Amino acid sequence: MPRSKSSVTARRRHKRLLKRAKGFWGGRRTRYRMARETVQKGMMYAWRDRRKRKNEFRNLWIARITAACRERGISYSKFIGALNKAKILINRKMLAELAVHDTAAFDKLAALVKTK
Repeated sequence: MPRSKSSVTARRRHKRLLKRAKGFWGGRRTRYRMARETVQKGMMYAWRDRRKRKNEFRNLWIARITAACRERGISYSKFIGALNKAKILINRKMLAELAVHDTAAFDKLAALVKTK
């Protein structure tokens, strides 16, 4: 049986990886071995940061709600606690949107919380 060579397959694999390394600095985009390591590391960072992004957004929403609550003379924790006691089910993303874009609605929620 004749010996099979893998040049076509290897070239295809190398081209696919070097396409992912496009935009990297120096030899990291042209040298296969260096590009392979950098692409692999970059994919690990991307995997980690897709999960991290969710925490960062939650922190942003909480910061916005806190700022809006302080303007109305109430702390964030008391505001959230009172919302839960009043059985007002609204998530932090929507509360942050109200605080930024619809201040009248947020004022009503804050007034409702203060009366409780």
